[in-house]
Amino acid sequence: MNKTNSDNALCKRLLDSLDKSTCNFMAVAEIETRLLENGFIELFQENVWSLECGGKYYFKKNDSSIFAFIVGDDVVSGGFHIISAHSDSPCFKLKPNAEIYGDGGVVSLNVEKYGGGILYTWFDRPLSISGRVMVAGEDALHPRTLLVDLKRPVATIPHLAIHFNRGVNEGNPLSVQKDMKPVIGYFSPEELAAYKEQGGVVRSLVAYHLEIDPRTILDSELCLYPAEPAGVVGATEEYFQSARIDDLSMAFAGLEALLATTEKSNATRVLAIFDNEETGSGTKQGAASPVLRDAMERIVKIMDGGDEQNIYRAIANSFMISADNAHAWHPNYNEKYDPTNHPVIGGGPVIKINANCKYMTDAQGSAVFSQLCKEAGVECQYFVNHADVAGGSTLGNISSSQFDIRGVDMGAAIWAMHSARETAGLSDYIDSVKVFTKFYEK
Repeated sequence: MNKTNSDNALCKRLLDSLDKSTCNFMAVAEIETRLLENGFIELFQENVWSLECGGKYYFKKNDSSIFAFIVGDDVVSGGFHIISAHSDSPCFKLKPNAEIYGDGGVVSLNVEKYGGGILYTWFDRPLSISGRVMVAGEDALHPRTLLVDLKRPVATIPHLAIHFNRGVNEGNPLSVQKDMKPVIGYFSPEELAAYKEQGGVVRSLVAYHLEIDPRTILDSELCLYPAEPAGVVGATEEYFQSARIDDLSMAFAGLEALLATTEKSNATRVLAIFDNEETGSGTKQGAASPVLRDAMERIVKIMDGGDEQNIYRAIANSFMISADNAHAWHPNYNEKYDPTNHPVIGGGPVIKINANCKYMTDAQGSAVFSQLCKEAGVECQYFVNHADVAGGSTLGNISSSQFDIRGVDMGAAIWAMHSARETAGLSDYIDSVKVFTKFYEK
């Protein structure tokens, strides 16, 4: 594909951001860094908010979701223009007391599957650890959060040799508890004794990286991630590959559009990055919670006074783009796709439709998005499930349980969704940013 200098810079920022966003907490930290660099002010839910028209603000929830907004000139008649995405991706999370001690000083890790990943893509890869640890804060109810990313390979999940499993290529059911335990190293009896005294190998590694005493760590949420950097592939460098493309590519596309928006607007522009979509969104930081609606109500009350009907009027004037990636047509598995509605990588943003309302898209929402694509000079495509293949749901219809907003579910077409290394099209990312920017400019 032919890219301009600005396109090249945009794609480089995407790849760099994917490399830095090794878990949900690090993704939010990366977005926060970009927001602060562009003049956004942090708000806290427990404090009184003071807002002004044109002001740029954000707040976080649980350090794993983040909500940024630019206050419109008329929050009621302009409503809210919302782009939502999610910060989490399938991975393996470390259980408490994670170390399993084996022969020869070998230490494996006890892990739990988070979300619906393609398990066998995690074998024989260099893996690192990221997440957060909690240490004592000002009092027992307010521990302090420290983010951590070891930024080097410290583990791997080794395959069993084919000589011991001759049928591995004919189908190989996997047990997370048995087959997916990562190996973190082998140690002498003296080293193991020292690690155990400090609370274990993982706690010691994390504390050493953070330059703290491992005994000061109260608790942690840590996950494994593939350590290979994001990269470009294809005869004309048309694809990019990385872990966590679903859904961080859409989160960063929304961020790029918000930061590129400079024109005044009656609408309040919102970027809502939820957590826990991969496990159903049923948390305080997920799309099934009232966190976004509460913020919208707060903005309306601050900016437009006391009429109790104003929040309902504002929501009626609002629109949401629920941005979560779509399944690209796979040349090896044509039979899995709808014969007339299968998007291809490089074909532009994808409108996602489901007759059983797994997506929020209806004809009105689809019409709005397709018109935005036209105005942005971008082609769009449609995804509908093969009638005999069940699909999943995403943020749009879950958000609709909290407020009755118009909207559309869309994404970019990708291969190997939920693999340890997914593939997407650079042109689709660029086009998504263009459409999102056009939406925010309305």
